[in-house]
Amino acid sequence: MDTNGSSESPAELERAMKGRLTKKGTSKTPAKPKESLLKQKSPAEFFAENKNIAGFDNPGKSLYTTVRELVENSLDSAEAISELPSVEVVIEEISRNKFNTMIGLIDRERVDEALYDDFESSKNREKRLLKEARLQEIQTKNAALGKKVKEVSSLKGLKGRGEASFYRVTCKDNGRGMPHDDIPNMFGRVLSGTKYGLKQTRGKFGLGAKMALIWSKMSTGLPIEISSSMRSQNYISFCRLDIDIHRNIPHIHLHEKRDNKEKWHGAEIQVIIEGNWTTYRSKILHYMRQMAVITPYAQFLFKFVSEAADKNVTIRFSRRTDVLPPVPLETKHHPSAVDLLLIKRLIAETSKQNLLQFLQHEFVNISKSYAERLIGEMGPDFSPKMFLKSLTSQQLVRIHQLFRQAKFDDPSGDCLSPAGEYNLRLGIIKELHPDLVATYAGSAQVFEGHPFIVEAGISLGGKDVKHGLNIFRFANRIPLLFEQGADVVTRTALKRINWNSYKINQTQDKIGVFVSIVSTKIPFKGTGKEYIGDDISEISSAVKSALKQCCCQLKSKIMKKLQARERQERKRNLTKYIPDASRAIYEVLKEMASGRQTKRQRCEGEEDDILHKVAVEEITEATFREKLAQHVEQVDREMALEYATQSGVSEEPREALYIQALEDAKNFIDFHGPVCVFRLST
Repeated sequence: MDTNGSSESPAELERAMKGRLTKKGTSKTPAKPKESLLKQKSPAEFFAENKNIAGFDNPGKSLYTTVRELVENSLDSAEAISELPSVEVVIEEISRNKFNTMIGLIDRERVDEALYDDFESSKNREKRLLKEARLQEIQTKNAALGKKVKEVSSLKGLKGRGEASFYRVTCKDNGRGMPHDDIPNMFGRVLSGTKYGLKQTRGKFGLGAKMALIWSKMSTGLPIEISSSMRSQNYISFCRLDIDIHRNIPHIHLHEKRDNKEKWHGAEIQVIIEGNWTTYRSKILHYMRQMAVITPYAQFLFKFVSEAADKNVTIRFSRRTDVLPPVPLETKHHPSAVDLLLIKRLIAETSKQNLLQFLQHEFVNISKSYAERLIGEMGPDFSPKMFLKSLTSQQLVRIHQLFRQAKFDDPSGDCLSPAGEYNLRLGIIKELHPDLVATYAGSAQVFEGHPFIVEAGISLGGKDVKHGLNIFRFANRIPLLFEQGADVVTRTALKRINWNSYKINQTQDKIGVFVSIVSTKIPFKGTGKEYIGDDISEISSAVKSALKQCCCQLKSKIMKKLQARERQERKRNLTKYIPDASRAIYEVLKEMASGRQTKRQRCEGEEDDILHKVAVEEITEATFREKLAQHVEQVDREMALEYATQSGVSEEPREALYIQALEDAKNFIDFHGPVCVFRLST
């Protein structure tokens, strides 16, 4: 008998237990472990899904960003070998029919018209025609009343989303070129490149043409074509490839060596993408123009080729100097700018064995004696000969905390490569042709352990310049065209400069404001990295100071111009009163001469001689008019000469003269000044 008082047998109890387990959903076989929900994405896949981060928000901006990335790569490539850049950009429009032929797709006629987005029903067509007729009637009435009549454009239906525009973008340069074996990875593997390291670079993400290839893969599915040759190579590397986005590896279609009969060096990149030239035409042309301003030592040829000949565009931006900025140098990290993760990475990569050598050789502005002082301050657990690999996590945190609290000398700006005041001034004059221009280059300053240099220029007048403030922003010598309102340059120019105090009318004058900032780390804001924030006081004050220096230069020139204008006005007034003054003087002297004869008044010396000449009409009114005019001219010349001597300029019409260097003058010394470079051949 069971102790619990149950009358069920053991077999019945076992069957009942199994039944209860089955009701609860427990299977007879052992449960399989659940698959992990974690998934991974390759870098290429991440940027493909978040293409707006890299500036590929829509087809129009994607076309603009593709051109920008290719041009900046070409400039970097040429400057790396101290070659004067020569860049050719061609955008060729490809119709949908031509694109379909390229990919082997046969066009089909529409069967169900109502299926398409641009379908217009008979009712909608009737409404559109009625609206057009109404507008035409209004225009006819306005014309009868003599009012200005605008041409009525026919109202079109919605454009279909499938009617994409395709463009072949080609960029050719005379730069360094690329090693044959490295080309696939340089274009087909995201986050791999030659620009990584602590130095001033034009790139924002390190993507370059890789993102253009990803966009091409997404929009057209066509590969990119690269031709490249390095100096002294007798072959041209040709590669046709696309990218495996999920694996982040290149997919090579063709990779071969071809004859280089012309001894050309550089790179030519060709990619076919979806784009929109109509909406981003002005942005692309503004970008090319601003790039010509900041790089007057480069030559650009831009072409847009369309099936409609009247839409073709060809613009050449000529080279106006052969003075290249210095090549940016890679530098070491400043102790105040490193974080804990970076310290660990530097320890893993360094070839130094002990702590003293590590501090002395892996950071800037830490001498041997200062490194010893830092180690002594870290505590008794640290010693100069301490083995780096033996440092614990707590000791690394102590090093990081001391770096944040200790005092270090600021890094120098020797590693930076600004455009130069001479190049900036020449670029402004070359592209805008202003009436007045002033430039200023500041000294190197520091924010968060990173050096930066601000260069500024302000122009007045010029061609294709609107009234008011026209702001041109550059970061590491590349133009910034988007999100201008939040930028530190825009806010400083609008809110922190009192233009009236410098004799400049902010709304009426044509003012060009140019600010270029170079640094090992540009503090961009936003995901697109299109503007520099206004929250860094060091950069904000440096921009304000540079603009004020330019304003002071312009004020001096404007004051001298105003004085010259006043002198001209005074001369004009004097000339206007010469006839009346001559007549009055002559009549007085004539009366005196007649009185002397009747009353026999005697005048001695020169006065008597003048009265006698008046009496015999040897001196007439015309004589006084001539003498007064000569005196006004003489005074004006003397004052103009004094003005020209003080200002150092001539008021005569001037024409810019650019002298090219002699080909056989190989050895020379450059003497740089703020407005010119004097080259002495040896």
